[in-house]
Parts: sequence; C-alpha cells; structure tokens
Amino acid sequence: MKKIAIFGSSGSIGVSTLDVVRHLKNRFQISALSVYSRIDLLEAQIAEFNPEVVCVVDKNAAEVLRSKTAPKTRVLSGEEGLKTIAAEGDYNIFVGAMVGFSGLSPTLEAIKRGKRIALANKETLVVAGELVKNLCLAYNAELLPVDSEHSAIFQCLIGEDVKEINRIILTASGGPFFKFSKEELNRVTVEQALKHPTWKMGAKITIDSATLMNKGLELIEASWLFDMKADRLDVVIHPQSIIHSMVEFRDRSVKAQLSVPDMKLPIQYALTYPERVHAQWVNNNYPAIGTLSFFEPDRQKFECLNIAYDALEAGGTAPCIVNAANEVAVEKFLRKEIGFTDIPKLIDKCLDKVENHKVADIDTIFETDKKTREFALALD
Repeated sequence: MKKIAIFGSSGSIGVSTLDVVRHLKNRFQISALSVYSRIDLLEAQIAEFNPEVVCVVDKNAAEVLRSKTAPKTRVLSGEEGLKTIAAEGDYNIFVGAMVGFSGLSPTLEAIKRGKRIALANKETLVVAGELVKNLCLAYNAELLPVDSEHSAIFQCLIGEDVKEINRIILTASGGPFFKFSKEELNRVTVEQALKHPTWKMGAKITIDSATLMNKGLELIEASWLFDMKADRLDVVIHPQSIIHSMVEFRDRSVKAQLSVPDMKLPIQYALTYPERVHAQWVNNNYPAIGTLSFFEPDRQKFECLNIAYDALEAGGTAPCIVNAANEVAVEKFLRKEIGFTDIPKLIDKCLDKVENHKVADIDTIFETDKKTREFALALD
C-alpha cells in the first residue's frame, strides 16, 4: 500500500487524483492533502480519506478548519505548512497539483527526499528546470509527468533511444478562440475565455489555454523533461484532443499516444508506472469520434506561444520572468483590469525590462520571480 500526498487537492488534478485512488483503493491511501482556502471541499475529503495531515495555505481558513476537524487530523497552514508536509510527511508519491510558482518549494522538498514526483505543476520545470533535474539525479527522485501531453511523450519514448528523436510534437486543442480573428480577440470577455471547449480546468489554466500560453509553458517543460532544444519542439492544433502528443524519429516514423480527453488516465499512469491498470471510466469509441484534424497555430494571433519559444531560446531566468509575468497578467485579466490581448503585451514588457540572469541557485529564481511580479503589478 503506497501513501500519496496531494498538493492541491481542491483543483481539477487533485480531485481527479482522488477519483483514481477511489478506483485503486487497494493500492493507495491518502496521507496528506493541501488546499489554498477551499475548506468546504477539504472537509469532505478528510471525512472520506482520513489523511494524517492537511494544510490550508490561507491561515484564516485554516483556523476555521481546526475548529471543525477531528483531533486525529493535523491541520497546518501557510507556505510553511506545505513545506513541512513535503519535508517531513509520511508518503511515497508526491502529487504536485498546485497552480503556479507556489508549487516549486514543496516539490523541491519532496525531491530531496527521493520521492516519486507525479508532476502536474508545469511551472516547477518552467522556472527551475535545470535545478530540478539536477536535484532529481542527486537524490534519486523519480520525476513522472502528469500533463496529458508530457505523459503521452513519456509513453511514446518507452523502449526508444532518445538519440533517434527528430522532433517532439505537442498537440493543443486551440482553446475557444482558435478561429477568432485578431479583431475578435480584442473583444474577448472573461466569461468567454473561461469556457474551454474540451477540458474542465481551473480559471488560471483555462485562460492560459485560451492564450496558448499553456502550450508555451508545456514547450519549456518538455525541453527539460526530454532534453530537447526549442528547434526540435513543435506545436500543432488538434481540436479533438484525442492525440495527446507525438514523437517523430529520424526515419520520419511517428509514434502517437491516443485516448479520450480524461486527465484520470495520465494521473493513474504516473501513480502505477510501470504497470498499466484497468481504467473503468474510459470507453474509447473511435468510430464515434470520426475525423482527427490538425492545423498550424497562428503565432501572429496567439503571441504567447512566440514569447515562450523566445524565453526557451534565451535561457537563464527568462522562462521564470515569463511565468511570473503571465501569472500577474492572467490575474489582472480575470479581475477585468486589462483586456485579453493585453496579456502578451504585459509579458513582453517584463521580458524587456527585467534583467535575465544565469541561474546560479534557487535564490536567483525566487529573486527574479519577486522582481518580475513587482514590475508587472505596477504596469497599467
């Protein structure tokens, strides 16, 4: 029986991970959970899964939970609570399902303990890819991707020599505005942007998908996961979201991983790897799907994709700057302080003004993130 700690149990990945654990209750048990402030959902999760410890990042919400939770469940709070669970908790598998930069610190603590890291928090590799990979080697930690695209690539590469790879092709649904003109994008509302045509996700990731920044961040993540330079990473629009990614080899043959768009599949694979286990919730009815189509992404319309490529090629702290600026820009858009097409403009300004440094250590990452957020927040 393996113990799982889920960092971000109220989000879509966290909730889906708990669905997988319900299905495989004879294999796994939940030892730790964390949320930002959703104690209503966390209470129900505690009642069902009986974790030894939980963390609520919002300290006021944590106090409310402490007054309502049975004494056998330890309730921690704040960023320090997350770090304590990651560094001291009793678990075999760390599920990194937090959104954004905040997922980095607990992930690093889990890596230092040599745990299996089931990583859905792409920002961890985007901002600190080299450091993360080096730490995994040093502490013999196992890093397994949960994002459907990276899980697909990982599966396609099993049994293959990475030297034979010609290129990696990430698929993107195209989001809700794939067919919009540049003029129509200028009028996009928050409500429109939050309606993804395929996936049910949190607000931040949904907006990133609409701008294609989500795919840009995945490009940077793939570069670190699979040791690929920018010129060997491509993106194609695939609206059906059935092919999750492809690997083209030097003889031009291609391997693709296909499945219905359900995040429980890559989550389950990351938990049970190298074993494949029956998934009761999936029915692959390909005749019903019909046609699979592919399109070139329009980088003139979706500037965030170009920004991500530029940051990857620039290296250093450039990806960290892009990530921090994007997080601020998305929050400003969700608060209706800026327009949809202002998101890449804000990120570009940060890339231009915040100095790009060589990544010497983790302090360099945290300092760059702080400076970028301060600069981005001050922009109109």
